Amino acid sequence: MTDRKDELAANLARVENRIAAACAAAGRGRDEVTLIVVTKTYPADDVRILSGLGVRHVAENRDQDAAPKAAECADLPLTWHFVGQLQTNKVRSVVGYVDFVQSVDRSRLVTSLSKEAVRAGREIGCLIQVAFDADDGGRGERGGVAPGGVAELAELIARSEGLRLGGLMTVAPLTGEYAGRERAAFERLMDVSADLRRTHPAANMVSAGMSADLEQAVAAGATHVRVGSAVLGVRPGLR
Repeated sequence: MTDRKDELAANLARVENRIAAACAAAGRGRDEVTLIVVTKTYPADDVRILSGLGVRHVAENRDQDAAPKAAECADLPLTWHFVGQLQTNKVRSVVGYVDFVQSVDRSRLVTSLSKEAVRAGREIGCLIQVAFDADDGGRGERGGVAPGGVAELAELIARSEGLRLGGLMTVAPLTGEYAGRERAAFERLMDVSADLRRTHPAANMVSAGMSADLEQAVAAGATHVRVGSAVLGVRPGLR
């Protein structure tokens, strides 16, 4: 366990240095960017070590893995984010432990989240996942709504009981005009965010950037970066 703690501490320090350097290069304060460690496929023991190292935000993408892990770590001062494509039959479970769902991309999901949040007596922060490889009215290859669908979905979230509109999330697309142009995709997300904040000023979270492209996300203005492998190592058994 000591070896694992030392490994995670060293990795975390390297990531922190990368974020700090990116903030400095962009003329931003380090406190303007929140690190979310993506702990999917890793055990609760790692989450506990990370919490002891000062990590306060963790993310998961599969309820069947996340629910027992969150229960085991319920005593820790953590904010839990769900970042995977979420099926409505998993919403009741997810609402029981997450603070934010970052992958909201359709009205049916909003309705289900609202219903279960009210039932659980909780308020869930919602980020709309924006897909730059999606056609208007469609969804992206890895989930998400086209930029043109953001306003309508935002209005639905804003008037749904038990939900709070937090902002936007994106994953750098693998296809379409932004494929291989992460910085451009993140800058486009900032434009969409500016439009959203004209009608919903409090929806100021912008979640973008992962292990390979966090610098581009920070440069573009992201408020949150989601980092997994750079902290935890190459994941075993990716499915």
